[in-house]
Amino acid sequence: MLKNMNPAPRFSAIDQDGQTIHSSDYLQQKNIVLYFYPKDDTPGCTIEANQFTALAAQFEQLDTVILGVSRDDCDSHQAFIKKFDLQLRLLADTDEQLCQLFDVIQEKEKNGVKKMGIVRSTFIIDKSGILQHALYGVTADGHAQEVLDMLRQLS
Repeated sequence: MLKNMNPAPRFSAIDQDGQTIHSSDYLQQKNIVLYFYPKDDTPGCTIEANQFTALAAQFEQLDTVILGVSRDDCDSHQAFIKKFDLQLRLLADTDEQLCQLFDVIQEKEKNGVKKMGIVRSTFIIDKSGILQHALYGVTADGHAQEVLDMLRQLS
């Protein structure tokens, strides 16, 4: 697992529109909230995405970009954004490179069945590229507000 106050891993991935996003694009300009979620258009993931969207203007006031990541492809992300009018970028990590880089593929148990999957996790990276918070195993409901509060404490 990644540790707070260390340089965040540099990354690049494609967003819902097929545009390549590089973490270095935001250095010295924006904080990054990089949140990993299991699957588009599922109950918990929808709650989390809608709550980040509801607070998008407040994140913007704190010079922060919100990037959601799942293993879904660009088409799935586009449909998810359109269905819920989401105001954030979603990165397609179909090859799990970002998931591996941030160590979010872990063993999970549901209904007594164990399998490997994305553990809902969020990383707050400051403008200098330092990982301020690495949060693993978060709860979807209320998480966006929790992250916003953490960012306010950094200011």
